[in-house]
Amino acid sequence: MLAAIASFAFQGIETVPVEIQVQIAPGLPAFAIVGLPDKAVAESRERVRAALTALGLSLPPKRILINLAPADLQKEGSHFDLPIALALLAAMEVIPREEAAEYAALGELGLDGRIAPVAGVLPAAIGAASRGLGLVCPAAQGAEAAWAGDVRLLPAASLLQLINHFKGEQVLGPPALPELPPSPTGPDLADVKGQETAKRALEVAAAGGHNLLLIGPPGAGKSMLAARLPGLLPDLTAAEALEVSMVHSVAGMLSGGRLLRRPPYREPHHSASQPALTGGGHRARPGEISLAHRGVLFLDELPEFPRQTIEALRQPLETGRTTVARAAAHVTYPARFQLVAAMNPCRCGHLGDPPRECGKAPRCGEEYQAKLSGPLLDRIDLFVEIQPIAPAELTRVSPGESTATVATRVAGARGLQRRRYGEDGPACNAEADGAVLRETIAAEPDALALAEQAATRLRLSTRGFARTLRVSRTLADLGGSETVKRLHVAEALTWRARSVREAA
Repeated sequence: MLAAIASFAFQGIETVPVEIQVQIAPGLPAFAIVGLPDKAVAESRERVRAALTALGLSLPPKRILINLAPADLQKEGSHFDLPIALALLAAMEVIPREEAAEYAALGELGLDGRIAPVAGVLPAAIGAASRGLGLVCPAAQGAEAAWAGDVRLLPAASLLQLINHFKGEQVLGPPALPELPPSPTGPDLADVKGQETAKRALEVAAAGGHNLLLIGPPGAGKSMLAARLPGLLPDLTAAEALEVSMVHSVAGMLSGGRLLRRPPYREPHHSASQPALTGGGHRARPGEISLAHRGVLFLDELPEFPRQTIEALRQPLETGRTTVARAAAHVTYPARFQLVAAMNPCRCGHLGDPPRECGKAPRCGEEYQAKLSGPLLDRIDLFVEIQPIAPAELTRVSPGESTATVATRVAGARGLQRRRYGEDGPACNAEADGAVLRETIAAEPDALALAEQAATRLRLSTRGFARTLRVSRTLADLGGSETVKRLHVAEALTWRARSVREAA
């Protein structure tokens, strides 16, 4: 007796079809799983056996062989429990083979036959739809799978429900598409007193998707400002929301079956390891930079991160993706994030304040800032020095503009960029590169001459020069100007620093 059902392995957010083949043949009783299963897949044997026993079914006293094809692809995860059980039931003729073969399946089985949620249901549903298959998934994730569009879904809470459905004794209906969650209200920019220069830099960074470094002593408001950046960003487009939600689905972090509408905001601690930040581990899970895809990655106390960890950000900042290399395979995750970092000018944090700075100044500042390499700093567009506000001024300064007011201007600038680059082009000025940047910069001759002169005098790299032009384009968009003028370039140059020391 031979039966088969489809499932999926995951390489990043891409699905790789896997066929679960079951053969029940005469011989000594045995239950073997082959096809490069990992420990979790190999343990499926016991979970499936216990789930069938809970339903009053027993395995035939024969040789049972389960092959996960293709056999040279590593199979990882407990989501193979359900397809193995369904293929086995089809081979035992408990459910019809032909009907079961029309579905792909994934889910983890409990010992009582319940089907538990697993990671990757959304990309699996999209993969099943592209192959003309339906999808059997946990009932708790039916709403998540429904976002895949036109795909037949069988969300089931238990293995018994599936058996009854395939035998015609029960009908499992498709799940209702969940409503999009309301946009969360984050902290208001009006809460930040003073710091007008930093607020301006925050608006520019949001409008163009530029990387930002905040430098200042402890308590100056760096983290407070960074936490208000996500509120300035526009909602994700439909395509972006689906892509971001697929990353979170593979990571097992998509709660309630709802797509993410807002740009994600991730703030890992400086003790995070390189695999935690860029992706990796035994199963090559997405890291913080992929979970921040199309959103903001905030790194507080930037020099306190291990140097190898932050240097690993250099390639993703340029390419918008990260690749986890393994001997058997290379897994690529999207990682188009906006980097916002904060740091003190030195280890004690009071460099430049004679009454409070330590006895090693200014050498302590130089050593502390030397933890950040030039190539990494060259990928940052805006350097902002923040000074603490005096208590007397703090109590007297009137509230500034609210997040909603600034977000309206940011949305207008982002709208100009969408129309300029088209739906298939860069999402913002920070992503424009090469020919796209040359064709769309629209800089006036005197503005371009100033940028060239400044690049020569400041000894900017080619990357630094291009990033200065992108910031200039963003400033023009915020001002509603079709062309980049000299004043836009001049302001962009004030945000550019060749080193942290110059900014501080």
